[in-house]
Formats: sequence, C-alpha cells, structure tokens
Amino acid sequence: MFKSLFFHIGQYLLLLKQAIARPEKPAMYWKEMMRQMNDIGIGSLIIVCLISVFIGAVTAVQFSYQLQDSFIPPYYIGYIVRDTTIIEMAPMITCLVLAGKVGSNIAAEIGGMRQKEHIDAMEIMGVNTAAYLITPKVLAAIVVIPMLVCVAAFMSIAGGLIASVAGGMITQADYVLGLQSFFDPYNVFMMFVKAVVFAFILTSVAAYQGYYVKGGSIELGAASTQAVVYSNIMILLSDYMIAMLLTQ
Repeated sequence: MFKSLFFHIGQYLLLLKQAIARPEKPAMYWKEMMRQMNDIGIGSLIIVCLISVFIGAVTAVQFSYQLQDSFIPPYYIGYIVRDTTIIEMAPMITCLVLAGKVGSNIAAEIGGMRQKEHIDAMEIMGVNTAAYLITPKVLAAIVVIPMLVCVAAFMSIAGGLIASVAGGMITQADYVLGLQSFFDPYNVFMMFVKAVVFAFILTSVAAYQGYYVKGGSIELGAASTQAVVYSNIMILLSDYMIAMLLTQ
C-alpha cells in the first residue's frame, strides 16, 4: 500500500516537473487556456451559484435556530454567515463541486487522448505533452476558480439574507449590521489562498489520473472516479493544513 502511494506521489511530482521544466511557446497555450477558462468558469457558474445560495440560506436558518432563547443579538446571524462563507464554505464547497465536475472531465479528456494514442503522436512530433495538455488547464483554473469562489461567497451571503428576511428571523437592517460587524480583511486573503491551492490540486490530480490511464473504457471510467476521490481528499487535507498555517 505504502509502496504504491509513494510511487504515485513520485510520478505525480515528476509529471509536474515535466510540465514546467520545458514549456512550449506561449502561443500554443493561449487558445487552450481560453477554452479551459470558458469551460471551468462559465460552464460551472450556474451550479456554483445555486449551491452557494442554499448553503448561505441553510447556514442562516440553522444559526437562527441555535440563537433561540439566548442572549446573543440577532445580527450575529449575518456575522456568522459572512465569516463561515468567506473562510470555509465558499472555497471548500465550490472546489469540491468543481473536483467532481471539472476534475472528472479533465481526466476523461486526457485519458481519451492517451487511449487513442494522440499523446504518443504528439510526443513523436517533439511536443512536450505534459506542458501542452496540463499547464493551460492549471493556469486557467488558478485564474478562474478564485473568481468563482468570490461569486460563491457573494451568493451565499445573499442566500442567507433572503432566507433570514423572508423567514421572519431577522430584519434586513440587522442582517446588514452583522455583515459589517467585526470584519477582518485577512479572512478574504485566506479565502483566495485556499481557492488558488484547491484549483491547482483539482486540475493537476485529475490530469495525472488521465495522463497515465491504461486499458479501455472501464479503466478510463475508473480514472475519472479516482480523480474526483483523490482530489477531494487532497482538498480536505490541504484545507486543514492551510487553516493551521494561516490562523496561528
């Protein structure tokens, strides 16, 4: 088990080294990077917004329930929804969703090229396939996913406002007061750090699974599944490590 784990870690690191050690001309990356930014950003916008609205709404409802018969001011609902969303929910939930949607697609795309021997053909022509296939996807994700996380944070806070006011739990003025109370810009910095790290993980791990896939359609499906599972595990692990490092 540990032998296989260390083997895959080493192979993953060597693939990343290959992707950045001998980059291709920037013109080769531009079109692919724009396509990936469109697929990851625009293609995922609706699902990210929908999930974020309900996360904010549920957080507001649950915290309002906890405040019943307590001496905590009701405007704390807005404060808790804001900080919970910015620090944890927006980056983590968004990237877990994208690991399932984007990660499996990347693994299937690169794995299909490996099975059809497109990668072998490009290598014969002297193309650094690791750089050409993986680097544009990673760069596109690092640019677009923090934007999606920012949108997710806004939609989650808006969802909490809608649920709180519509449910009669709190007035709009109190909710806005909670949003403005005890604000620390450092939390936003943490959100973007997590977004960038998670974006790198979900794209590079998925690309690794697809790049080294062997066999037929069954193995390709397994590689797509493993890309999602391993990405989620790495995102959760890195979330804990970032929280430990940035909150000391």
